Amino acid sequence: MSKLPKKNNSTSIKSSTSAAEQPVVLRQGGKIWSHLRKKWLDETPEETVRQEYLVSTLLKEYGFSLGQIGEELEVTGRGSGHARADFVIWRSAIDKSDLNSPLIVVECKSDNVTISADDYGQGDNYARLTGARFFVTHNTQETKFWRVVHEKMPKSLEEIANIPHAEATDKEIEALISELKTFKEDEFADLLHQCHNVIRNREKLDPAAAFDEIAKILFVKVFVERELRAKRQRKNIFSAKFLDEQLGKNPLATLFDQTKDAYADDNIFEQDEEIRLRPATGREIIKLLEVYNLSDTSEDIKGIAFERFLGRTFRGEIGQFFTPRTIVEFMIRMIDPKEGELICDPASGSGGFLIRFFEIVRQKILLDADREYGRFRKEVERKKIPSAKRAEALRKKFAEIQLTLDQQRRDSRLWELANRCIYGTDANERMARTSKMNMIMHGDGHGGVHHHDGFLNVNGIFEGRFDIILTNPPFGASVEPSDVVHEADINVSRAAHKRYVEAFGDTYIDAIERVRSAVGQPIASLFELPKSSKSRIKTEILFIERCISLLKPGGRLGIVLPEGVFNNSSLAYVREFCENRAYIRAIVSLPAETFNSSGASVKASLLFLQKFTEDQAADFNAKNKEAVAFAEAKYAGRRRKEVARFKAEIIRARDAGQAQQRRLLEKELFDFERSIEQLIVKEARDRLKKTFAYPVFVYEADKAGITATGEQDQNELYPNDNLPEGLEQSCLERYQAFLTNPQALIAS
Repeated sequence: MSKLPKKNNSTSIKSSTSAAEQPVVLRQGGKIWSHLRKKWLDETPEETVRQEYLVSTLLKEYGFSLGQIGEELEVTGRGSGHARADFVIWRSAIDKSDLNSPLIVVECKSDNVTISADDYGQGDNYARLTGARFFVTHNTQETKFWRVVHEKMPKSLEEIANIPHAEATDKEIEALISELKTFKEDEFADLLHQCHNVIRNREKLDPAAAFDEIAKILFVKVFVERELRAKRQRKNIFSAKFLDEQLGKNPLATLFDQTKDAYADDNIFEQDEEIRLRPATGREIIKLLEVYNLSDTSEDIKGIAFERFLGRTFRGEIGQFFTPRTIVEFMIRMIDPKEGELICDPASGSGGFLIRFFEIVRQKILLDADREYGRFRKEVERKKIPSAKRAEALRKKFAEIQLTLDQQRRDSRLWELANRCIYGTDANERMARTSKMNMIMHGDGHGGVHHHDGFLNVNGIFEGRFDIILTNPPFGASVEPSDVVHEADINVSRAAHKRYVEAFGDTYIDAIERVRSAVGQPIASLFELPKSSKSRIKTEILFIERCISLLKPGGRLGIVLPEGVFNNSSLAYVREFCENRAYIRAIVSLPAETFNSSGASVKASLLFLQKFTEDQAADFNAKNKEAVAFAEAKYAGRRRKEVARFKAEIIRARDAGQAQQRRLLEKELFDFERSIEQLIVKEARDRLKKTFAYPVFVYEADKAGITATGEQDQNELYPNDNLPEGLEQSCLERYQAFLTNPQALIAS
């Protein structure tokens, strides 16, 4: 098995990397060929990742030659056989033979989890020991590029967008370091704002219309870059020059049509939607954006930058449609989502909660897959079997696991997450479209996001369906009696209706019929909380009821609410509505300035609750019934006595012809009955709180990670690098301790 393939094989081993003699990945009988070490190796998953990256990426994409690369190279001197770099790349074969400092060190793993610099500390050390300027981390899911900052302490890595290709000059390498550095959030937000100003100034569009045009171009850019990447273009060539080389008078319009076609099933754009910019303006925007490759830029940076751009551009206008990322991060960690759970945001805005849910659950799935493979590998390695059989077992298991992670494969774990677990809606068409686009840029989950009224059952969003609701509903507005259900509000295409019926059956049909029967009626008539459908009611009040109704029994809610909901005496009925249906798990008061940068001045708190299961609801109802009976019995004697007295006096006044006295007594009887009812309700509630008692976590935060102007600030909500000085535990850590032992935290 250690010999080279015979000459009559269809593929031969070459050491040259000319176009005509480009090496390919070779396999034979459970072995994989190392072009650099010139020998057959057991084809383990780890070795497969390494050899495929060498051939497909380093040789084919970047144009390096085998003579420039060392594999499994010892970098720490004799006697340190374990300290070997996967690949070390020099500027030339001569540099390699002269043992000059290399240019790049590459570390490969078969892991699936998202790469962070801390996970590759060993490779960072290799790069520093050899004097390499670049460090590449590569695994099954992604590749990241780093500039090694030699003048700083170890682990001082700076993420960049790419590494030099084989023919790069010194000038191009310096430009790569200085210009193609992975951009920070503020830089991208500033760039988007600059693009926005160009469009407003040149095309005389209002802010919202200018934003729409930027969104279209960003979407085209992401689409084209992904297409180029799929075709293994090693450079980011989506540029003004690229545009100039395309055919037609307005190539950007043609590319937009191609982008629309690619996402036709998602209804992101209308069929006749166009880029409403003159070609020269479109070209200028591409030129401004061309230095950055969005498909290679971390989703986190894109998301933060996009939100900052939104906040700056639409402060007080549509800034309300996104929630600061620190609040999103905290709320989703408090809820702790798991694989297989369904989430909905009925006021999804720019999609922040849904995107973070997707990222966190995806990471959990990938980590679980790695753990599964790691356990299997340890088990196999303990067995005394030939190395070839061990490699075969590892290959088979790894391939089996990877099938479950193929997001394009229907019914895989990641396909289920992206296509069956995420739902959102927004009444603002612009924001519904923006959240879809935002989610596509973040990896997916956009198919469940729609434009319609979050109060109504449409598409896959209806009562009793979701494990998790996370939302920041609009504050301050009111639902008017004139806000009625329209037929157009609940119409979906025949194809969509058929798809939902097939997916959800009678529960979907019943949910739609409930709304359809209310066409022409006030939206408030669909809810219990409004005291009358003929009077206005605050939007956030209806959203509380809507969110609870959307939850499955046992489902969890995290919602941003104005503090008046928690302490206004006139809203006690709303608090009781929640207490009658769910456990109040936590209330976290936020600093007054938290939402100022979004254009909102209301002080807000976060409410976390968990809807009763059927057994819990039965227990609550039984204890409520007992409490009411106890209170009624307590006042029954007094009530009978007083009612009898009033009735006797009313009869005497009537018999004596004292009409005015009779009316006065009847009013006093009515007032007495009402006061007794109020006493019974209060007594019953007080008793219920004793018989159905449970602890609630309450926390008042002074620092939530964001200033009034939207800048980064100290953050005490969850573990991070910017906790307030002297704080031993974040709010999240205290809550987790509370869940384990509530009494210990209460006592402290």
